[in-house]
Amino acid sequence: MKIENRTFLVSGGASGLGRATVIDLHAKGACVAILDLNESLANDVIKATSASKVRFFETDVTSTEQVAASVQAAAEWTRSTGAPLGGIVAAAGVANPGLIYSKRGPLDLDSFRFVIDINVVGTVDLVRNGLEHLTKVEPQGEDGERGVVIMVASAAAYEGQSGQVSYSASKGAVASMTLPMARDLSKYGIRVLTLAPSMFDSPMTEKMSPKVKESLLKSMEFPKRPGKPHEFSQVVISCIESSMLNGEVIRLDGASRMPARL
Repeated sequence: MKIENRTFLVSGGASGLGRATVIDLHAKGACVAILDLNESLANDVIKATSASKVRFFETDVTSTEQVAASVQAAAEWTRSTGAPLGGIVAAAGVANPGLIYSKRGPLDLDSFRFVIDINVVGTVDLVRNGLEHLTKVEPQGEDGERGVVIMVASAAAYEGQSGQVSYSASKGAVASMTLPMARDLSKYGIRVLTLAPSMFDSPMTEKMSPKVKESLLKSMEFPKRPGKPHEFSQVVISCIESSMLNGEVIRLDGASRMPARL
């Protein structure tokens, strides 16, 4: 599918992997709607790209009202730009470590719900609202393709470490949704893919201690370094452009397999 002159919704697009995705989509000629809470960081992205082709929509993905309103506003924006909706990239996510049981007692259920609400419910809410518009765009090309949904899981969906019950549960849910969602949307000419990165340079990994980072780096085969945000967005670009990619979870992990404990 061609990226040029199409619009993409990117949640979490103001920073980290989402930011790199916005920048690379813009470089390919797309219009991009940033759905995020951080207006300041989003404005930095717009300054680095184009105010006419990248727009910020303040969105808390745990609020279904805000998600619906932002998606609707972005859809209306596409009519003014003449760049129809082409895809949804659900990149907003959080990690909130916590043992299922420790000296302090059981895992706090509100903490668990917080991670699930953002990583799972927020992803589904963005996708379902976006599909209200994506399913109605004019099919393109000989395959009659309308667009692409790209979600973000994690290597923790497969090798969750001690303390990652909430995060692994959320990312495992995203990974497991990929194939049934692709089957649901095949009749509309919409593909679904999920990327599962390991350690990448991002605001999430900036919060890690040197000891934690060192342990994760030891688990990587090659290259022995964190992934760079644009290495993530390069795969997003390939997923959009390669029509035979569908219903898959793609690991981006340098052949690493996460250790049980840090």
